Amino acid sequence: MLLHHQDPFSLSSSTRAAARAQLKRHAPAVAASPLRLRNSRRLAALVAAALQETNVLLIGNGGREHALAWKLSQSKLCKKLFVAPGNPGTAAEPKVQNIPLETEDHASVVEFCRAYDVGLVMIGPEAPLVAGLADDVAAAGIRAFGPSAAAAQLEGSKKFMKDVCKKYNIPTAAYETFTEPDAAKEYIRQQGAPIVVKASGLAAGKGVIVAQSVEEACQAVDDMLVGAMFGEAGSQVVVEEFLDGEEASFFALVDGPNAVALASAQDHKAVGDGDTGPNTGGMGAYSPAPVVTPEIEAQVMDEIVLRTAEAMVSEGCPFRGVLFAGLMIKNGKAKLLEHNVRFGDPECQGLMARLDSDLLAALMQACDGELSSVKLSWKPEAALTVVMAAAGYPGSYKKGTPINNTDAVSTAKVFHAGTAMDAAGQLVASGGRVLGVTALGKDVAAAQEAAYEGVKAIDWADSYYRKDIGWRAVARLKQEQRA
Repeated sequence: MLLHHQDPFSLSSSTRAAARAQLKRHAPAVAASPLRLRNSRRLAALVAAALQETNVLLIGNGGREHALAWKLSQSKLCKKLFVAPGNPGTAAEPKVQNIPLETEDHASVVEFCRAYDVGLVMIGPEAPLVAGLADDVAAAGIRAFGPSAAAAQLEGSKKFMKDVCKKYNIPTAAYETFTEPDAAKEYIRQQGAPIVVKASGLAAGKGVIVAQSVEEACQAVDDMLVGAMFGEAGSQVVVEEFLDGEEASFFALVDGPNAVALASAQDHKAVGDGDTGPNTGGMGAYSPAPVVTPEIEAQVMDEIVLRTAEAMVSEGCPFRGVLFAGLMIKNGKAKLLEHNVRFGDPECQGLMARLDSDLLAALMQACDGELSSVKLSWKPEAALTVVMAAAGYPGSYKKGTPINNTDAVSTAKVFHAGTAMDAAGQLVASGGRVLGVTALGKDVAAAQEAAYEGVKAIDWADSYYRKDIGWRAVARLKQEQRA
């Protein structure tokens, strides 16, 4: 019999090994059953059956975290979900309680987990991961979903990521790294433009300059290395080859040597319709991304995701968490633009809307190195998210403007990102990107229509949003329909 009354993820390593061996002994019998189930699927069900309910702590307060809270709270394994600090959207979800926890104080996080019997901590943003929160939680004997500080350098240091790519033959742009401005500018003059200049460290998504001229690239070098535009994050720069093509995002769960594909998505970084204007944190996204064909997905898993996972094991810092590969695709092949070590925002919203499996069960199994038994299922529909931002974003914008009728949206799910409740209990904008309106549809055009219906139902006079989220995929769909 399986261990139904104990959580194998809280047992000793020897007991957990015995439980896994017991699961494996059941697999041959399953193969011969009248149901003719595949061993892998049956084994996944047996592993999941051994999981027990637990309390969960989710770190973060953005649209990504609202989407994760929404999905985690649906799990039968979730007893109580604490979100630190959360937002008004997370607070409205069932089983969820926002907690004013100082997450920079790792000892306080561990103390909270022990006091409230938290069995898993999921860390949403990249900064706490780079700061080592997952290390400290795991050292306390609590499951931590997210990479160690050493593994999080895949996002925390672009130099580290590029060096890993070079050493392990992961397809990416040619590059060099510099700390001296004169050497960087000499390299730029040799290579010519367009060329890309990146701050090596975390720069809140703003440390990448796609320079169209040598002069612009040299100015970016001076801004970072001399002017300290990005502080310590820009004290080292990566200068790399400009890649053209179509961008996409691809996500996978990784538990060290094993990886399970999640899904593809395509973000819209530019603030204006037609991909015009300055870049933002993301004005919308859709999933799946048609440019990521089955053939490209197989290439990405083999040459980028699994090769990265194996590389990190070889480097002595196994990666456990979500690996987010930013891709450039051209002529049926993908190259890696960058790795992130967490879910994207706003891509996460669409992924959670499409995921048809128990997210918490998958995270628990990933924490224990059992991803090889995880089989995820996805809704057949497309998902599309429209970000409603404060007017003026990404420049200066007002805070505290009132938002109404979010509960009246019937065609989409409204995820909160930059919202707050004022003293009178009124929902107000508190950031630049404020709401993510996410809808499903039989195809991307239907999802687009439903999402924009949701946007129009919200009463927020100070909002701004793009009117063309999903335009590439919709154009492809129309072309296919005409063919």
